[in-house]
Amino acid sequence: MILSCGEALIDMLPRVSTAGEPCFAPYAGGAVFNTAIALGRLGAPSGFFSGVSTDMLGEILAETLTASRVDLRHLARSGRPTTVAFVKLVNGQATYAFYDEGTAGRMLAEADLPILDETIEALFFGGISLVNDPAAGTYEELQIRECGRRVTMIDPNIRPGFIAGREDAYRGRINRMIGRADLVKLSDEDLHWLEGPGDLVALARGILARGPKAVFLTEGAKGARAVTAEADRFCAATPVEVADTVGAGDTFNAGVLAALHAAGVLSKPGVATLSAEVLDRALALGTRAAAVTVSRAGANPPWATEL
Repeated sequence: MILSCGEALIDMLPRVSTAGEPCFAPYAGGAVFNTAIALGRLGAPSGFFSGVSTDMLGEILAETLTASRVDLRHLARSGRPTTVAFVKLVNGQATYAFYDEGTAGRMLAEADLPILDETIEALFFGGISLVNDPAAGTYEELQIRECGRRVTMIDPNIRPGFIAGREDAYRGRINRMIGRADLVKLSDEDLHWLEGPGDLVALARGILARGPKAVFLTEGAKGARAVTAEADRFCAATPVEVADTVGAGDTFNAGVLAALHAAGVLSKPGVATLSAEVLDRALALGTRAAAVTVSRAGANPPWATEL
C-alpha cells in the first residue's frame, strides 16, 4: 500500500449561481488528499494518514476517500474543525486563501502517528501540511521514523503566500525531507524557488547529490521529466483544453507512484536502480492522468478506465 500523509481540506471553488451571482461550492481537496484519491482511482493500493475532523466537512472528506477506494484505517479523527481554502482562478491558474488555525489537520501531533505494518511499501508527503506546526513536525517525524526501511516521496507543492513570514523554517524542513526522500517531485517553479535560477536538469542533479534516487519535474504545458544519476527522460504533455489546473501535480504524483508500484520497484533497492523504461512508464501515466484532471473543473482525478 502507498500511504499518502498530509492535508485534507475543503476547497471552496468559484462558481456562478442560478441567479448569475458569483458564489463558492465546497469540494473535498488538499494536495496530499488528491494524490491519495488519484492513487485509489488508478487502481493502486492507497491509504491516507491525516488529522480529519468528525464535523460535517470531515465526513465529506472521509466519504470521498472511501468512494475512491482509499483505506481509512490510519486517519486521526478529532472534533476540531476542518481546514477550508477559498480558491481564486485567473486564466485557469489557482491561488488560495487558507483558514487553518486550530483545525484537525493543523493540530496533528506525534501521539497521533500510526503504527505501520509490512503492507505499507511507500509513504508520500507534501503540500501545505509541511508548513505549520505541530502537524508539519509530526509528518517530518514520521518520515524520519520510516525512511530507513520504506520508500518515501515528497512534493513540497510550494505556496509562497501560505508560507509568508516562515520561509526560513519552511525551507529548512523541506531541504531536510528532500535529503531523506528516495523520490522527489517538483514543478519547475518549485525547483527555482528552492534552488534559484539555472538549467532545470542541472538543478535537479544538485537535488540528487543530497541523496534522492530520482527527481520528477513538471514543466506545465510542456510536459514532465525524470532525472536520475544515469538518466534524463522527458514526456510531452497530453494536449487538452484546460478547465483549471487544480490537482494537476497531485494527480501526476499518483500516476508516477502507481506506475512504480505496478512495475514492482517501490522498494529501497528498486528505486535505486530505476530503468529508462520504468521512468518512461511513470512519466506517461503521470502526464496522461494529469491531462484528464486539468480538462475538468476542480481536482477530479481519472479512474483507470478513463485512460
